[in-house]
This record gives sequence, structure tokens and C-alpha cells, in this order.
Amino acid sequence: MLELLDGDVAKVYDEQGLADYRPRFSPVVRALLAEGPLSIRALALAVGVTHSAASQTVNQMARAGFVALTRGADARQRIVRLTERTRELLPVIEAEWDATEAAMAELDQELSVPLAQVLAEIESALEKRSFAARIAGNVQDRPDQD
Repeated sequence: MLELLDGDVAKVYDEQGLADYRPRFSPVVRALLAEGPLSIRALALAVGVTHSAASQTVNQMARAGFVALTRGADARQRIVRLTERTRELLPVIEAEWDATEAAMAELDQELSVPLAQVLAEIESALEKRSFAARIAGNVQDRPDQD
């Protein structure tokens, strides 16, 4: 499902001339717009991902010119800020966000339960018992591998 939705959002970005902008960049851009420059650790918390995931996304964004990194007070800390390029592209990016939200509302009208509600239920269930634990609990005797 994520591939279908993200893939279509990526197509829209490509059609808008933003071939190097990925849907996964949007939470980072939104957090930096709201909070200003952040350390990768603070950004990970703001976005709700692991430090590793935030670092990987930030590195992709830096290579594409959407963010810049500077050293923090602690030499190990990196501070992330939006670049002028991203600020110039904000009208296009924000228009896509609005269009995506409208498309989600339209999709929700066709579903028996709003997608956001289903996703929240999935997240809650997985917090109680991870998907890995569920898989492990359903693994039958494995044949010996020689």
C-alpha cells in the first residue's frame, strides 16, 4: 500500500519538476519549517523516526540540495537547516501537500473506515506486539539447513 501511495506522490513531484524530491522528505521539511534548524536527534524525535532513519533521509536531502548541515556545539552533533533552494520550491511543495491531503480525504470517502484510523489502529497493535514477534510466533518447524 505504501508503495502505491508513495509512488504516485513521487510521480506528481516528478511532473512538477521535482524529480529529486522524495515523499519521505516532507516530514523533515515540515519539522524544519515549524521548528527551525534542528539536530538530527531532535529532528528524528520531531518526525517520529529512528536517529538512523533521520540521518539517512537528511543525507539524501543534503545530496539533493534540500538541506544543509553544520556542526553543532558538540563536534559530533550536526544541525540541519533548509536551503534557499527548498525555500524557493516551497510553493510547489506545499501545493502538492494540499493536493495530497485532498486526495486522501477523497479516498477516505470511498473507504468503510478512514485510512488514518486504520493506520492508527495498526500502529497501536504493533506497539503492543511487533510484527517481527507475530511472524516469529507463526513460524512452524523449519527444516534443517545443511
